[in-house]
Amino acid sequence: MEMKPVVDKQRTPIAEDAPTDELIAWTLERFAEQRLIMTTSFGMEGCALIDMYARHNKPMTVVYLDTMFFFPETYALRNRMIELYPHVDFVNRGTTLTPEEQAEKYGDKLWEKNPAQCCNLRKVAPMREVMVDVDVWITALRRSQSPTRANLRMIDWDWQYQVLKISPLAAWERPTIWRYIQEHDVPYNSLHEKGYPTVGCTHCTKAVPNSSPVDYSRDGRWAGSEKTECGLHYGAGI
Repeated sequence: MEMKPVVDKQRTPIAEDAPTDELIAWTLERFAEQRLIMTTSFGMEGCALIDMYARHNKPMTVVYLDTMFFFPETYALRNRMIELYPHVDFVNRGTTLTPEEQAEKYGDKLWEKNPAQCCNLRKVAPMREVMVDVDVWITALRRSQSPTRANLRMIDWDWQYQVLKISPLAAWERPTIWRYIQEHDVPYNSLHEKGYPTVGCTHCTKAVPNSSPVDYSRDGRWAGSEKTECGLHYGAGI
């Protein structure tokens, strides 16, 4: 089996509390010869981070996993982002398992009966395939998004995928993200204005009463279950 090139795991030449734009510029320069990608589900944070990287006018690969259960608003946002950022290569590495094939093999409405298995089939398994060819992984995660993300570092080694994981927005808060979106006219999912703090698959995402774009919670994800994470970054949360 081909081994991945070695990247810095223990030491980096940039401070953990470096300004966000400085960290972004550093990643583009330091890892220019490495296999670097950003992943996104087209949430508000991801849109902001794509814009921040795109402003450096350097080629960038952004991978997304189309679960085939995206909201129409999410597909519309993806198309707008593709149009707006010519230096960014948006690559779909989602599952090839159709909803009909999944229902035939695992039963109808798997997301209700076994949401962890549904996430594994449509997100986690495809992500493992993506990460085989990656050295440096950029994410839009933030510490205050959930207890499981509270100890997130801006630069860390991800043992699950054996890649260097960089989260430039780790210390940001949702109001700051929203302000950046507004000030820089960054496209965002219109569902944020309809009570959706986060947007995932249609079957597992609901609006949260009295929620505005400046608010963040995961209350609308897998409502009625103990599941809090899909498993891409942390455990499946069940």
